[in-house]
Amino acid sequence: MINVTSTHLPNIKKYQKYVEQIFASKKVTNYGPLVRELEEKLRDYLGVKNVVLVANGTVALEIAYRTLDLKGFAITTPFSFVATTSSLVTNGLLPIFADIDPKTLNINPQNIEELISPNTSAIVATHVFGNPCDIEAMEAIAKKHKLKLIYDGAHTFGATYKGENIASYGDITTLSFHATKLFHTIEGGALIINDDALAQKARYLINFGIENTESIPHLGTNAKMNEFEAAMGLCVLDELGTIFDARKKVYERYLQELEGFVEFQLRDKETTPNYNYMPVLFESEEQLLRVQKALNKEDIFPRRYFYPSLDTLSYIEPKQCMPISRDISRRILCLPIYVELSLEMQTQIIEIVKDNI
Repeated sequence: MINVTSTHLPNIKKYQKYVEQIFASKKVTNYGPLVRELEEKLRDYLGVKNVVLVANGTVALEIAYRTLDLKGFAITTPFSFVATTSSLVTNGLLPIFADIDPKTLNINPQNIEELISPNTSAIVATHVFGNPCDIEAMEAIAKKHKLKLIYDGAHTFGATYKGENIASYGDITTLSFHATKLFHTIEGGALIINDDALAQKARYLINFGIENTESIPHLGTNAKMNEFEAAMGLCVLDELGTIFDARKKVYERYLQELEGFVEFQLRDKETTPNYNYMPVLFESEEQLLRVQKALNKEDIFPRRYFYPSLDTLSYIEPKQCMPISRDISRRILCLPIYVELSLEMQTQIIEIVKDNI
């Protein structure tokens, strides 16, 4: 079976050494030494000021909203993983969708300003498949209207824009370290925050709002990463060079072999990609379904990221229609890409795609 991705598991002996360290210290959670070490190493690797590690990428979004005291409406993208929207709803925020650019697949800044109202407190945008939003335009809009700017950077780990890590932009950028990501901590995530005071507030919020043993000034939750997850992250971080190199080869071969057969996402020329996903666009949903069926028949399982378009979710009120996002979501498919994908396996995938277009 070939899935859309395969979790990279690092050298088991290295992981065992960390586990032995955990057993010796009996420190398994509550901001232990391995969590602190991973935060420090990620700060250096990403070139950012503050990294706050959390239990998963969804709770990272929720903590971001609470840290910034968001209320009312948040303008967001309809083309992303469901957590981008559901996290708003579960925190009492109303998602107002702005349709996407059909080429970059990111939220289109030109669609944002007309949606801003006195009740709007933030823009929540996704760097789709690690391709950055129009950062300058987004920052200008946020500044002009005094809105908070949050980026869902779940896809961005290791990608850069104009020489800076993409995670360094916005008031807060959230990351996901789920096992499906190229860098993972089994489950996990992080908030990237440049403001020290906000970073400290986020640390209180992920620990029940506790400031010290006698003071609980914030309404918090339990969102902490544990030591076993941090150990996995430390191991995977050491192997990122190998991971990037292997995925880059797979990614670039898809581009070369499928050129003219499918459409590719338009990527910003000033961005260094991270090869986390391999999205391809077909002419129609019928064509996509034909290719998907042929791949499934050979036990190859690509993924319809992101389907359905989030403006179609039943629990979203008021009802909104984003025609570009709906069209893209029906025609996009992410092909398998991971370190262990062999040349022979990739050849089979490419041939099946070509034969069924």
